[in-house]
Amino acid sequence: MAELYGTRLTRRDLRERMGLLSQVAGVRLMELADGTERGIRILEFRTGSGLRFTALIDRALDIADCEYKGQGIAWHSPSGFRHPALHDYEGEEGLAFTRSFSGLLVTCGLDHTGVPQTVDASNYNYPGRRTVRHSLHGRVGTIPATLSGYGETWDGEHCVLWAEGVVRQSTNFGEDLHLHRRIEADLGGIEIRIRDRVVNHGFNPTPHMFFYHVNLGYPLLDEGARYLAPVRDVVWASHAGERYRAQGVGWNRMGAPAAPFREQVWQHELGVDDEGEVPVALVNDRLGLGFEVVTRKNQLPCFYEWQNFQSGMYAVGIEPSTHHVLGDLAARERGEMIWLEHGEERRYDAAFRVLDGPEAIGSAEARIDAIAKAPQDGFAEPSSRFAPLREKGRR
Repeated sequence: MAELYGTRLTRRDLRERMGLLSQVAGVRLMELADGTERGIRILEFRTGSGLRFTALIDRALDIADCEYKGQGIAWHSPSGFRHPALHDYEGEEGLAFTRSFSGLLVTCGLDHTGVPQTVDASNYNYPGRRTVRHSLHGRVGTIPATLSGYGETWDGEHCVLWAEGVVRQSTNFGEDLHLHRRIEADLGGIEIRIRDRVVNHGFNPTPHMFFYHVNLGYPLLDEGARYLAPVRDVVWASHAGERYRAQGVGWNRMGAPAAPFREQVWQHELGVDDEGEVPVALVNDRLGLGFEVVTRKNQLPCFYEWQNFQSGMYAVGIEPSTHHVLGDLAARERGEMIWLEHGEERRYDAAFRVLDGPEAIGSAEARIDAIAKAPQDGFAEPSSRFAPLREKGRR
């Protein structure tokens, strides 16, 4: 049964009360029609609990808007949601990504993440391509998906809102990687589930890197909001050294918008619960609102935190990753690059959960603290201990 508006209702109860479920919930296909967004197909999800979010079909089925009971959760950048036809991947010395960077979820990969780099391409066995020049965070986030389907599915008294699609990052004499994505949310629920599968359709061994750039903004993000994570070690900070304390913002408590503010990126080594899951949350105690991201350590062993508190671009990012922040070349040198042979795949599962009220926030905090008690010092000295990544498929 679904719980809607404080009442538990059967499927029959719902049918008796409305002609179509779309009166209170559902998945609707629409198209944006103005400015740089013109032509982008979107799917709007409404669960009936107050959770509303949109998925950008033409941008890797990434999630754009997200709100709960009218309160904003997702970050919208000044660039907005540009149509992929306007995107120049090779532009601005590899930084054109920033002109198409916005929304709750921006997927990074599929063969590169991190800063722009030039890497060896001899694995593709093509004399005209000795190297590949990668731009910031890879190509996948601005590739349109082929929509496989969407809608509402009932299993007895349980209703799931869903969408599926395939994103093909492919070229001649290079990578042929396919991202199969499924998005789910329960009728009456406050959770978004992502089920991803990356498959090598090509016949050359192909590098694979992947991470979720989950971006949270105002009003959830505000001065004093707390970052909750089972931090066992602060591994790295982009601003370590003389600048480490200069802006007065540690990893665990968020600052106000500031001008100027130089972005800060951290990598943390996080603990894992008995189910193999890693929960991380941003909570705003004043609003009684939080947002939790749950991933699996064996799929995404590394974790970054992005703080961009520059006025007008105010955001914090929760970023589970297949690789260390050291980047593509370091992954190859350390023997940690994932290489996919023909037909091989990697799976990724993520859940995004609204924390509604002090009780839900307290429960999440207790759950996270039980895994690992994080350092109280928001400026704990980075250790530079990048744990070896040696599971199957890395070499």
